[in-house]
Amino acid sequence: MRRGEKKRIQSLQRSDPIKNILSVNREECLLQRSAAMKRHRSLGSSAPPRPSSSHVCMGAAYGTAKSGVGVASMGVMRPELVMKSIVPVVMAGVLGIYGLIIAVIISTGINPKAKSYYLFDGYAHLSSGLACGLAGLSAGMAIGIVGDAGVRANAQQPKLFVGMILILIFAEALALYGLIVGIILSSRSGQSRAD
Repeated sequence: MRRGEKKRIQSLQRSDPIKNILSVNREECLLQRSAAMKRHRSLGSSAPPRPSSSHVCMGAAYGTAKSGVGVASMGVMRPELVMKSIVPVVMAGVLGIYGLIIAVIISTGINPKAKSYYLFDGYAHLSSGLACGLAGLSAGMAIGIVGDAGVRANAQQPKLFVGMILILIFAEALALYGLIVGIILSSRSGQSRAD
C-alpha cells in the first residue's frame, strides 16, 4: 500500500468511522487484492487457482457410505447376499480414480519455469477439474442412492439385481463422460499462443 493511500484511509477513519467503514474496507480489500495479484504475477504466473478434483472424491465417499449403509442393513436380514451386494460400493470407489487421473493430467501441464502459464491455461485447467469433479460428484450421489435402495430391494426380490446393476453402470458412465470432457478441456491448454 502506498503512503498517500494509507493517509487517506486513516483520515477517512478519523472523520466519521461509522459512515465510511464500508468504503474504507472496500478500498483496503481492493488494495490488498491488487498487491496479491502483483506478487502472483511476479512469480511468473497470471492464472487463477486451479481446483483439485476433490469433488470426485466427495462423490465417491458419499456413494460408498450410502451404499455401505444399505449393504449393512440388508446383511442383517440376508447375510448370504452381502458379497453380491458389494458392487455399488466398488463402483463408487472407482470414481476416485477418475479424480486422480485428471489431477495428474492437469499437474503435468503446469511448469511455469519451463514455459509461461497464461490465463487461458489456468481457465482450461479450472474447467477441466470442474467438469470431471462435478460429474464425479453427481455420479457418486446417484450410485449411493441407487445402490442403497437397490441392495435393499434385491434382498426382497432377487430379480431386481440385473436392473440395479444396469442403473449403476449408467450412473458410472456419467462420471466417465465428465472425465472425457475434462481430458479434452485440459488438452486445450497451451493453445492460446503460437509457439
